[in-house]
Amino acid sequence: MRPLARLASASLALACVLVLPYEAMSHARVGTGDPAPAELFGSACRVRVVDSGVTAHCHNPYPATDSVRLHVECVRWWDLDSDAAPVEAGPAQTVRLDGRCWKEVRSAWVSHRRVR
Repeated sequence: MRPLARLASASLALACVLVLPYEAMSHARVGTGDPAPAELFGSACRVRVVDSGVTAHCHNPYPATDSVRLHVECVRWWDLDSDAAPVEAGPAQTVRLDGRCWKEVRSAWVSHRRVR
């Protein structure tokens, strides 16, 4: 092979290494086997706002108990926001949470906490 051709192929190889994005480069893969599956957790909740009242229905399809809590934020500055007491939703159990404002509801959501 001529020196010029050798220099051109070496230059092309160097350019490919420097220009290719990191994801396109080959990696050494050292596996420890299959990754451990993440434990599924958390109730599925439906929150419904009608006028100044809020109702949430939470169903827990998983074996771990989920402590759910309704949070209601009101529109008016003088209308107190509220955080309901936590309610435990056991496996395959549906629970109902209620809250309200005196006037309009700005937002409502449910928080979850794993019960040990």
